[in-house]
Amino acid sequence: QVQLMESGGGSVQAGGSLRLSCVASDYRTCMAWFRQAPGKEREDVARIASDGRTTYTDSVKGRFTVSKDDAKNTLFLIMNSLEPEDTATYYCAAMNTIAPKCTMIQQSFFPWWGQGIQVTVSS
Repeated sequence: QVQLMESGGGSVQAGGSLRLSCVASDYRTCMAWFRQAPGKEREDVARIASDGRTTYTDSVKGRFTVSKDDAKNTLFLIMNSLEPEDTATYYCAAMNTIAPKCTMIQQSFFPWWGQGIQVTVSS
């Protein structure tokens, strides 16, 4: 069992920045950020594999950066140029899989999830 704990959320005005962190109780090779806005399905935001390859959903490319510190079992999401459409509950998720699968596997295959953290962007 892996426990994930997100931090760093909050409220910010459009154009602002936030940094989310997710500390895992144990190392996993594939980690990801998802988000869910009210009335919408949970969607991919960004993923990072064991070899450092990353993937982003189109709407955040160029604005968000995912990274990790393996020594500290910590995942990060730096969010710049935030837009009201980024308002959502953000979830950290983890699994063990090879790098190529990490960036494409369906989110339902992630067995470990954080409780989520709210990000609110006002216009």
